[in-house]
Amino acid sequence: MVHQSFYRDTWAEIDLNAIRDNVTAFTEHLHDETKVMAVVKANAYGHGAIEVAKAALEAGADRLAVALLDEAIHLRNAGITAPILVMGWVRPQDAPLAEKHDVALTIFQKDWLREASLTEVNQLNLHLKFDTGMSRLGLRDEEEAQELVALFKKYKQFHIEGVYTHFATADELDSSFFQIQQERFRQWLIWLADRGIEPKCCHVSNSAGATRLPNDSYQFVRLGISMYGLKPSAELNPPFDLKPAFSLHSRLVHVKELLPGDTISYGATYTVEEKEWIGTVPIGYGDGWIRRLAREGRVLINGEFAPIVGRICMDQCMVRLPGKVDVGTKVTLIGKQGSREITMDNIAEQLETINYEIPCTLTARIPRVYMKDKEEVAVNHQELNFL
Repeated sequence: MVHQSFYRDTWAEIDLNAIRDNVTAFTEHLHDETKVMAVVKANAYGHGAIEVAKAALEAGADRLAVALLDEAIHLRNAGITAPILVMGWVRPQDAPLAEKHDVALTIFQKDWLREASLTEVNQLNLHLKFDTGMSRLGLRDEEEAQELVALFKKYKQFHIEGVYTHFATADELDSSFFQIQQERFRQWLIWLADRGIEPKCCHVSNSAGATRLPNDSYQFVRLGISMYGLKPSAELNPPFDLKPAFSLHSRLVHVKELLPGDTISYGATYTVEEKEWIGTVPIGYGDGWIRRLAREGRVLINGEFAPIVGRICMDQCMVRLPGKVDVGTKVTLIGKQGSREITMDNIAEQLETINYEIPCTLTARIPRVYMKDKEEVAVNHQELNFL
């Protein structure tokens, strides 16, 4: 069937039922008083922030988290009213914009609060972040923390709604540093309480931490990678099944029989040794299907594996078919066909990276088709949005 919402037969399918089921599984796994903050930064890890945010909230998530103020405003413009936290640094002069859109910001610098106090802010929620070992963002100096607390007492328009940290090794089997970070955070909470500050929204656990600490995750867990059905690491196995939400598909646009001695693609790096049927697939490194995947990459066609041959081009790649196949036949690059499957982890392993990176790097040229109860409910094609 020809899809009328985009004009090249390459697309990603996002299973919103999988998002729902993953959120539900974690909600049931956690302590009754611990809620889910769904992390939808980086366009929901490449899945599509608006549709994923809605699905997560419908499944019981209580809040959303993003990395950028731009991402938060994007959600607000889509009509999403749930509480949103920006976890990255935001310019202090943009504090009024955060207040306008009812978005909480992360703070960890006394100078930030001084500069933000000069803007027209009436009431803004902030989450105080402590660096317990990630060494990325966060307070780690007690003297600066003391100065920051004093400034909060001075500038009443800023409210410490939350406090948090981020684990560096929660997805590793060695728990030693993980435990050190937990203890450092507990000490910071005691330090704050001694100064009369007890935020109502404490959160430390990412997907890995929530898997390991279901009964010790404070008020919220920040559910990211596992909400999308992917494990935080190969070593960490949750006590329930995760359902991958993302699959990637295309269709053959050309099929030809090549003879011995014929070569394929740039550099003529692949030479046909005997008669072979070759198919052209309209996806390439311009879509994030990068050239390195030609080394060991393969796709699924009619339930059989078909290896990528020759160099991957910007917009297309070629595969060796098991035999003559009709133009228009469906190609699965990530996902299932029949009894066989190519997982996000398979692709990450070939590229010597982590599964987080794969959906994030599959570009906006690839439309996201949203499925619910096996029915298409929405299409997001960012390329066409700009036309």
